[in-house]
Amino acid sequence: MMNMVIESFPNPCTATKEGILALGGDLDPETLLLAYRNGIFPWPIEGLPLAWFCPPRRAILEFSGLHVPRSLARARARSPFSFTMDTAFDEVIRACADTPRPGQPGTWITQEMLLAYSQLHELGFAHSVEAWDGTELVGGIYGVSVDGIFAGESMFFRKSPASKLALLHLIDFLQANGLSWMDIQVMTPHMRTLGAKLISRDQFLKRLKQTRSLGLNLFPTAAAPHAP
Repeated sequence: MMNMVIESFPNPCTATKEGILALGGDLDPETLLLAYRNGIFPWPIEGLPLAWFCPPRRAILEFSGLHVPRSLARARARSPFSFTMDTAFDEVIRACADTPRPGQPGTWITQEMLLAYSQLHELGFAHSVEAWDGTELVGGIYGVSVDGIFAGESMFFRKSPASKLALLHLIDFLQANGLSWMDIQVMTPHMRTLGAKLISRDQFLKRLKQTRSLGLNLFPTAAAPHAP
């Protein structure tokens, strides 16, 4: 591995046991899109050049196996929140960056990452779902969509369970546009409760290729608010 301007990535199967595939390069839109098309994502690590990952075990959420706990289902049924899509992307990603994470002294969403993903959003490849309590932004989630796949990046909430309901809203939207699963990259306790699972890198890359071949257009009207 070496510092480089990335025009192509190594074979994802050559990543280290920790999942690091390459170090260095840039966060230009073309680099990011190349990465996501190949099942690779950036994850800055303090003290190292920009790290690119393709973990040996990948977390995914299959919508057919989605488990909504009773408490969350009840909260959804009586939720006071409304939801929009792509109306406050910058606010969502900044809120995700500012949210403290258990066991993490800082955030991997650096200023460079903020700028890069805002660029992707402007180009139509990064998307957000916002949860509102009146005019107050109380939760949200953002991710990347390219070639009919979707990779969830981060979520936040200011009022519980706004981020969880925003995720369910996103899942409904993706299903309605033909997608049957989403990449969540790294397992979290919340995603595990929803039925997410870990699969091997080989399985993930095969699934990625199959889904890209479908030619799905997941966000045909992404700029328009999406009713709850």
